[in-house]
Amino acid sequence: MNPLTSRGSGSHSQRAGTALSVNVNKVALLRNTRSLGIPSVVRAATLCLEAGADGITVHPRPDERHIRAHDVFDLAELLKAWPGAEFNIEGNPFHNLVDLAREVVARGLPLHQCTFVPDSVEQSTSDHGWRFPEDAARLAPLIADVKALGVRVSLFMDPTPEAMPAVRAVGADRVELYTETYARAHAEGRLAEVTPAFADTARAALREGLGVNAGHDLNLDNLTDFLKAVPGVQEVSIGHALVGDALEFGMAETVRRYLQCTREGNT
Repeated sequence: MNPLTSRGSGSHSQRAGTALSVNVNKVALLRNTRSLGIPSVVRAATLCLEAGADGITVHPRPDERHIRAHDVFDLAELLKAWPGAEFNIEGNPFHNLVDLAREVVARGLPLHQCTFVPDSVEQSTSDHGWRFPEDAARLAPLIADVKALGVRVSLFMDPTPEAMPAVRAVGADRVELYTETYARAHAEGRLAEVTPAFADTARAALREGLGVNAGHDLNLDNLTDFLKAVPGVQEVSIGHALVGDALEFGMAETVRRYLQCTREGNT
């Protein structure tokens, strides 16, 4: 018996509450500074899964500044040994995201979710969500294409409750709430100014039958408070802060600490 398969299936399929998907982009960024192949993105993802993470996220960009195409396929191969965990590829569907999704599925590899993010080629990181109704017409066919592959589609969105009916109408399955404004307000002691919009958006999404994800600048200090304040969050995707914390605590211990935050946030 494959120990990864047996351990992975048991530890993930029985978890309830908010799932933790670890974004390993920053591991790839460090690796790419040299030609030695270290640190290994696959090894980092394995450590995360062994520690109990519920999934792995990557955000490949056209310039391959961190995650490269081969990483996407290597990680999908890894996820075959973890049937209870999910693989999420995020990025701009008008760049390289949809082609990568098609190739992963064509190779018979697991892919559970594509998160559409409206980032430009020049951006160092995502900084806003999709706009409705402006983006609806051009998103609809790409959402349909990815869903035809059997892959769930999530749209990266600002906390705008009134946009949730349009997200449902365009065919998306989930929204990922862009949480940078929440994280900044948490650090500055201004939660009362921003938390209601996130909670209202999550409620609006749930009323429309959408799933709710969240991500961007969530960390050990603010994650529990976010989950306590915002109802129904099914998944958080965390990369920069988690990889940074791993430099201090180690990858496995860091994942365990984030999982503890999700448990506390769901109580």
